[in-house]
Amino acid sequence: MDDPRPQDSQADHPNRARAGRRSALRSGLMVAAAMLAVAAARGSLDAWLAAAAVVGLAASLFHASASRREPQASRPVSRDSRLSAGDRLMANIPDPVILVDRRALVREANEAARALLPTLKIGQPLSFALRAPDVLDGIDQAFATGQTIKAPYDPRIPLERAFEVQIGVLKPLAGDVAGEAGVVLFFRDLTAARRIETMRVDFIANVSHELRTPLASLLGFIETLQGSARNDAAARERFLSIMQAQAQRMTRLIDDLLSLSRIELRAHVQPETPVDLVPIVRVMIETLTPLARERGVEIALSGGAEPLVVSGDRDELSRLAENLIENAVKYGGAGGRIEVGLAREAPAPNRPQQVEFSVRDYGPGIAPEHLPRLTERFYRVDIAESRQKGGTGLGLAIVKHIVNRHRGRVAIESRPGEGATFRVTIPEYPGDLDRSPAERAA
Repeated sequence: MDDPRPQDSQADHPNRARAGRRSALRSGLMVAAAMLAVAAARGSLDAWLAAAAVVGLAASLFHASASRREPQASRPVSRDSRLSAGDRLMANIPDPVILVDRRALVREANEAARALLPTLKIGQPLSFALRAPDVLDGIDQAFATGQTIKAPYDPRIPLERAFEVQIGVLKPLAGDVAGEAGVVLFFRDLTAARRIETMRVDFIANVSHELRTPLASLLGFIETLQGSARNDAAARERFLSIMQAQAQRMTRLIDDLLSLSRIELRAHVQPETPVDLVPIVRVMIETLTPLARERGVEIALSGGAEPLVVSGDRDELSRLAENLIENAVKYGGAGGRIEVGLAREAPAPNRPQQVEFSVRDYGPGIAPEHLPRLTERFYRVDIAESRQKGGTGLGLAIVKHIVNRHRGRVAIESRPGEGATFRVTIPEYPGDLDRSPAERAA
């Protein structure tokens, strides 16, 4: 008995083959164009982008030529094997990329785009998932002018982010009557760059303000000494004393800025030299004891009976101890006592042995809303008090960067009226101290 199912005519096979070759080539060209759009948005043609574009074209051409030679007998093909090289390349582009047609219907989107726009669906209007009039208007403008358009996209939910969307037209292949022009949207994430720019602007504004105040004071006293107080010996001595204090304030600020810059430049290099923390802390307590006595404060040390050796930079650890103890004397000295602690933390699973250095004061304490920002540059709980006591607003920022370089942690505990405790933990030196540096390096 003859098979009642209709058989495909032999004439249909060449047409289907040509259509398959055309589709594969179109897919390769679309992916290559998307790659070039990515490169244009980045401002340079990265090697991986160029390679991806070449591979995409080569894979599509290979598929097109292979379809001429393969036998016409149909074979069962899995869904995964039907994914073109273009689809696989699109999936590996790290930035969100979306392809839409003239009606702004979504035709292709990579995983990064789906993660950015969870409601994005193939075949649906882009406006269903992307509520951005500037981007949607840019699509129409790109079709109308044929030029590449850039539009901002700044989502606020679930997180505040910033993107620059580059919109470029993809034209159909020459001679491809069925081909339809489309648009590729490449989303360039500017969130980190915007954050860095904001920090840079704030930093420059803070430094300018911190330097402008003492400079204005110096200029004012110089003009006074050149004018009405020229022959007033008592006024001259008083003004010179104030000018010296302002000059010292600027010197401290510049020294702290240079220290912070040096630490940041070496942040990626973890210190490996064995350093005993105990003598460093003892020296700093002795150095700051005269200042503490002037303010009626007693500094007491607990622990440190045995060496506590960490992998560290001696100068930076000295600066860390100085900043924390001096801060306690200046801002927590109202309690009349400061407790400095050194101890080896109890071992914890899957974590190197830690050494803890703590400074506890019994001053007025710190309100909870200030605690998360205390280690930011130029952040002060009381600006007037900080300047009066010679603070630059960089001491705790320097502490944070030193601890980060040593792969440690900083914790701040405080309640208003109950003083404050600053705890620093640093990994203990893991090597054998009896071996020479050359033997440890080997």
